Order: sequence, then structure tokens, then C-alpha cells
Amino acid sequence: MSDAPTISVRGEAVLEAEPEIARLTVHVQSQESDRRTALDRLTERNRRCLDLVESYGEAVEKLETGGLAIMPVLKYRRREGDVRAYRGTVQIRLTVTDFGVLGELVTRLADQERAYVDGPEWALRRESEVYRRAAREAAREAVERARRYAEALGTRLTGLVELADEGLGRDRDAGGPVTLAAAYGGAAAGAPEEPEPIDLEPATQIVRAAVEARFTVAPPDLEPR
Repeated sequence: MSDAPTISVRGEAVLEAEPEIARLTVHVQSQESDRRTALDRLTERNRRCLDLVESYGEAVEKLETGGLAIMPVLKYRRREGDVRAYRGTVQIRLTVTDFGVLGELVTRLADQERAYVDGPEWALRRESEVYRRAAREAAREAVERARRYAEALGTRLTGLVELADEGLGRDRDAGGPVTLAAAYGGAAAGAPEEPEPIDLEPATQIVRAAVEARFTVAPPDLEPR
């Protein structure tokens, strides 16, 4: 093990970037007195939502359906009773890359019968170059900080002992989702066929990277002058 003196430092980078994707979750529901009817209504409404999303083509990068459930709604909450109705639910999750159509898509989905939308959740792609750039800047900051310490001691860096990544992460508080709910039973009489698109401003993404590093230095001359 080397007896060379070492300097330990921490390097950090904080970058701001425009989001690259927006995630939406569409909740589709049905409620009928008959189980099969509830399932049929849910299937029909789910298909309408899927057809609407698919009509946007490449603007929607990813489309998934999950969380399907048909459950009885009882007349009494605290004890067993007769079934009052059957409630069906299904979730549609999608990732949108074209923000130019996002406001229109959100309002059209929210206008569907017995559907509501959670989102958008703004994000960067997992493989985004922004994360790599933040890591590089954090490492450079660690080197520069260690070099300044060495210069203050009248010595110089001679080698790298260790570089540990503290992790990368986006500020999850940035750009919280909004919820739009469509009135059950469809559009009111006299309402326009298509709702007006809602204005959505992409939320700036904050990316942080931090590293810890240890460098060896030439033995400094600490004698008083």
C-alpha cells in the first residue's frame, strides 16, 4: 500500500434541461348492474381510447394497457349485502414525444366517457445524454477541486486512487402532474365535438451528479517559511 499522501474531494454538477418525453395515465371506468355488461362497456371505452391514441402515430412512442379489474359494488360497506353494481377499471399508459400535440391529446382523452387523465409527467429518457454530461462535469469538478487543494499546499496531483459515483437523479418535484376528469355520461348537449386543447408548458428537468474521489499528491513541504 502506497504511503503517498492523498486528497479526498467531492465533485458535483447540476444541469437544467428541457424534457424529452411526457408520460400520461388514462383511467377508464364502467359501472353497470350486470357483470358482463360492465365488462362489455369497459372493453368498448378502452378500445375507443386506444384508437384515439393510435391515431397520433409516431407522436406516441409507447402505449401499454394494464390494471384491468371487474369488482362488485355492495349495497352495504360494513357487512355482506346484495351486489348493487359491477365496476370495471382499466389503465392505459402512454409516452408522448411530440409536445406539439400533447395538449390536444390530453383534452380529447379526458373528454372520453367515464375516463380521466393523470399527467403529464415530464421526464428525460433513461439513456439521455444529459446524464452523461452531468457525470463528466462532476468528475471534472472533482479533479479541479483536488488540484486547487494541492496548489494551496504547494504540491501537485500524482495519481487517482478512487472515483466513486454517488448516483444520478432527476428532481422529482419538478413539473408535477395535473388531472383532467371527463363528466360521466359524455359531452353535454350543444357542446363542441372536440374540446379545446389545453396549454401545457414543459417543466425544466434538474439533473444532479456527484462523485467522490481520492488523489495521491507529491509530499508537500509543510515547514514554516
